[in-house]
Amino acid sequence: MLRGRTRRGRGARTAADDDPLDAAQERRVRAVLALGGVPQADLPDGVQQVRLRLLERAASGREAPRDVAAWAAVVASNLAMDWHRARRRQERLGERLAALHPTQLPSGEETSLLSLAVARGLDELPDAQRQVVVLRFYADLPVRSIAEQLGVPEGTVKSRLHSAVRALRTRLHEDEVV
Repeated sequence: MLRGRTRRGRGARTAADDDPLDAAQERRVRAVLALGGVPQADLPDGVQQVRLRLLERAASGREAPRDVAAWAAVVASNLAMDWHRARRRQERLGERLAALHPTQLPSGEETSLLSLAVARGLDELPDAQRQVVVLRFYADLPVRSIAEQLGVPEGTVKSRLHSAVRALRTRLHEDEVV
């Protein structure tokens, strides 16, 4: 064990040295994916996708992002949106198949957990609004960074945030959660 540490100390490279994401960035990516609605089982794949995109960017000769953490959070948010789109496609396909063979579906369990209500509210938001909410409140990015990463004006980010928060607040009141 000591010998391995000594070798690394003398200049030997490890796989961790080549990792484009540090531990804090990886935690942020996981959080953005999870809060974006990606299931726990799919989080490692999402983190790997972010790593892959960062490595592909470097391999193509493009300049490294100025703020890797913010860039990774935006990529993770985009991956979460892609996951939701794929899930919606599967649901629509399931609905079409169910229409061919009608069956009674069991009623879902009722719950009053705030986190579940917020997650459901996020699912109902348009993709652009969900993205800015996750990046602002869960990835804790400032409005300016979100605007730069998404390539939109700060006012657009603020507008989307305002609309999304208003919709979430309405949803939580309708569900009598708050």
